[in-house]
Amino acid sequence: MKEKITQTAGRQQLGDFAPAFAHLNDDVLFGEVWNEAAIDVKTKCIVTVVSLMASGITDSSLLYHLQNAKAHGVTKDEIAAIITHATMYVGWPKGWAVFRLAKEVWNDDAPAKTAKDRFQQEIPFPIGAENPYGQFFVGQSYLAPVSTEQVPVYNVTFEPGCRNNWHIHHAKAGGGQMLICVGGRGYYQAWGEAPTELTPGKVINIPAEVKHWHGAAPDSWFAHLAIEVAGEEAGTEWCEPVSDADYGKLQ
Repeated sequence: MKEKITQTAGRQQLGDFAPAFAHLNDDVLFGEVWNEAAIDVKTKCIVTVVSLMASGITDSSLLYHLQNAKAHGVTKDEIAAIITHATMYVGWPKGWAVFRLAKEVWNDDAPAKTAKDRFQQEIPFPIGAENPYGQFFVGQSYLAPVSTEQVPVYNVTFEPGCRNNWHIHHAKAGGGQMLICVGGRGYYQAWGEAPTELTPGKVINIPAEVKHWHGAAPDSWFAHLAIEVAGEEAGTEWCEPVSDADYGKLQ
């Protein structure tokens, strides 16, 4: 499956202050231009690095795009040749400045960033360890406690394609669960209802006794906070996995 480029930094940092700019950054630049099919992502990474270099931008935005270039297959030899070539046209000082950043990114002694590492940089909560309830999930998930006092809150992270089984939060009174989406893209579905797409900021309230599942979209990492609502004689019943046929209908 072709990788889909997504970005949420605009809304996270400027959504309230400059919503139009956030829309252009997240939905147009990264949502449309970066996913346009005429040139591949590796080439787009190279064009972006050279464009920022030519503009004299050597801050965290260039560092991000250098890391993105490495993640999409630009080798150390290639980036050295790219920067050297561009230096002939944009100036020696700019070449030196970009090489200082590139040496950090392509440091062979440093472990390469994985998709998990990159997703961790996008969300404010830790991904945590492998989920001890993994037997009830299709694919790999992770669990990290955010708060264990007063109201228990856990960050649940799903690799692309990962979802939990159908399940029910039982309670004689009260009970249920609340999900607060914090990163990536996923889905929630209650039994007998159409799936609901989950993106950062989306809140799902799940009453007790409702059979449901939630997890990542097929092409995206996903994380949500899980908040268990206090209830009388509360407990969780795990049911069958979400079928591949039903899950395969999601986009």
